[in-house]
Amino acid sequence: MTIKFRQFIYAATLSLLSTSVMATEGGGVGIYPDGLDNYLSGALPPSGVHVLFYGGNVHYNKLNGKNGKEIPVPGFNVNVNVLAPRLVWVTDQQFFGGQLAYHTIVPLLDVTAEAAGRHDNSKGIGDITFGPALGYHPAPDVGYVVGLDVNAPTGHYSRNDPSSLGKNHWAFQPVWAISYFPAYGINADLKVMYDFNFRNKETKTTSGQALHEDYALGWGFGNGLVVGVGGYAFQQTTNDSGPNSAQGKASAFGFGPSIRYANDKGWLVALKWQKDFVVNNRPAGSQIFLKAAIPL
Repeated sequence: MTIKFRQFIYAATLSLLSTSVMATEGGGVGIYPDGLDNYLSGALPPSGVHVLFYGGNVHYNKLNGKNGKEIPVPGFNVNVNVLAPRLVWVTDQQFFGGQLAYHTIVPLLDVTAEAAGRHDNSKGIGDITFGPALGYHPAPDVGYVVGLDVNAPTGHYSRNDPSSLGKNHWAFQPVWAISYFPAYGINADLKVMYDFNFRNKETKTTSGQALHEDYALGWGFGNGLVVGVGGYAFQQTTNDSGPNSAQGKASAFGFGPSIRYANDKGWLVALKWQKDFVVNNRPAGSQIFLKAAIPL
């Protein structure tokens, strides 16, 4: 195999990751940045309009195939910087015993993808997420949310650009999240999501369905500070279909330290770092995420 042909193969492999931050298609990851949420993911805020900000960095430095075996792509590196404002409107309306809310999140992305001497970079708005939710508070220190997120293909996409900002297809994502958040003692959070992906018309490929969860477990010190661990679990449940399908179902597990501070005035800051483990049929690396809530 000549050097030029070998480089072409590696570049083509990276091209299959054209939405590697967003899509299982071609060996990427899911529509949701795994591990993005942690503490208080199931606690709906009081009635009114609330502004949250998510920021962070996602870095992949290797590509794993079946049984976690690394695929040798020279110089493989995907780096994503994200700043995503989120607007949450909690209404006074009640449905099925829950408080009705709406939200939307607009990710601003800076994506760099490299392999075999090829370098691609894209900056701009990614795929916008919006949807309704119902919030419940069965106890003062317990809350849970049931919702439906809709992911719209608003980000720039090209099947030949590994740094594409969007995934070029719609997706529906039912969500259930629960939080246990006493001021002192054990705090625990779980956010469960299921992905239904629609067809990418450009590649004629549909990413498989997936079940994934964000989790957090920590200790509250009674002053708004919680320190512990958090991460995610991801399991693709159905195979991709179409010419750009991955070789198998993707799976991964993330784990790392997590810290949160909140006060009674509505301010919230949560910071976490996590590393990918037991990764199959998708990229692997590490992520750092910051979540901040600002009262209006």
